[in-house]
Amino acid sequence: MTDELRVVCWNIEHNGRGPSGGDDHRDLARDILADIEPHIVLRQELTGAWDRGKADLYAEANRLGGLTPFMAAPREGRSRNPVGVMVDPALFLVDGEFEHDLAWKPICNPRVRLKGCPKSLDLASAHLCHFDPDMRATEARRLTTLADHGRSALVGMDANSYPHQTALESVALPDWDKVADRVHYQHRTIERDGRRVSDTRPDEILSGGDPVFTDLGLHAATTLGRPGALAATASLKRTDQGAAQRIDRMYCTPDLAPALLAFDVLATDEVREVSDHALLVARFDLNVLRQVLTPAR
Repeated sequence: MTDELRVVCWNIEHNGRGPSGGDDHRDLARDILADIEPHIVLRQELTGAWDRGKADLYAEANRLGGLTPFMAAPREGRSRNPVGVMVDPALFLVDGEFEHDLAWKPICNPRVRLKGCPKSLDLASAHLCHFDPDMRATEARRLTTLADHGRSALVGMDANSYPHQTALESVALPDWDKVADRVHYQHRTIERDGRRVSDTRPDEILSGGDPVFTDLGLHAATTLGRPGALAATASLKRTDQGAAQRIDRMYCTPDLAPALLAFDVLATDEVREVSDHALLVARFDLNVLRQVLTPAR
């Protein structure tokens, strides 16, 4: 039995189909993921995967060794790029499946248990609203409920916003005077003290102050000595929105953080061919996780 749990989080641009029905990269995306042999997949932009009986969703899950897939249903008049989660049935039992129906895009939230462990683990994939900072704050606050009442949780997302502990980051926040896309400026900034600044509120809500969650990238960089965990994740293609930023992030409740072994941001040529977002890979010590999820009586 494996002693390592591999978790990936990836926004595959338009599910590998290209933004305008262009080149089809679905097979390449699945090959990239299959090489990692993940036990948990937190996916964003499952565009079209609901169609034809969720055929694309199952094709991806089957290519990854027969993972158990979940996805949020797209809503008419809202985002058509839903999120999903896949889990390894050899390691996990499913205790429940929840969908948080927020104003723009639902959050997909299966509740699972490592086999042999009594405590459940809430998993969530989220893609925060791209155009409304206030909605992103609401979505982040909704995610905090997964950790309520002492529950353990693991979350992956395209946050469409920025880390708040900027002094620790390896990438500077955008210089908005130099960003050509002024619509992007409206979408990604908030007003503070009479000034427009980069929106860091979701990260503040999730991991600021007395934190509800631990930012796995930041934890890997500061505790495990892996500075590459703070690499920029998006956009890997556009240049009119400023330099790429660390907008794709993974979080866990603090009880799980000691089990983290490594955290990598993959932006290889193949990843860039498939998506404008880097691929995140978190590796956990499975034995430590089992201890955490088997609390003393």
